[in-house]
Amino acid sequence: MESKGKKHWFIPDGYIPEQSSGELESHEAICVLNCHPEPAHLSITIYFEDREPLDNVCETIPGRRTKHIRTNSLNNSENRHIPIGVPYALEITSDRPVIIQYSRLDSSQKALALMTTIGYA
Repeated sequence: MESKGKKHWFIPDGYIPEQSSGELESHEAICVLNCHPEPAHLSITIYFEDREPLDNVCETIPGRRTKHIRTNSLNNSENRHIPIGVPYALEITSDRPVIIQYSRLDSSQKALALMTTIGYA
């Protein structure tokens, strides 16, 4: 089977705003597309400017499916998570090639901003 995607991805610019305005909550998400029939098992490392990384955050993407994962929902086995208002970066490895898109909705101001990009493979 032709390889669709990559096994190693980076999202260097993460930040979840502390406040939201209006009806929509500020958030960030990674959208993972698994084109293969078998599940993809992801291991995510979250890096910070001023503290040790948050390691071993695990997610599974079923075969031939997509999964939208809000970064504020990511937890490791010690129930540590990404703090609000703190810059971070993501390193994502997978046992199967996947495609990763990153999106940010910033509703901290009345004129909200939506940004999306493909991760760096």
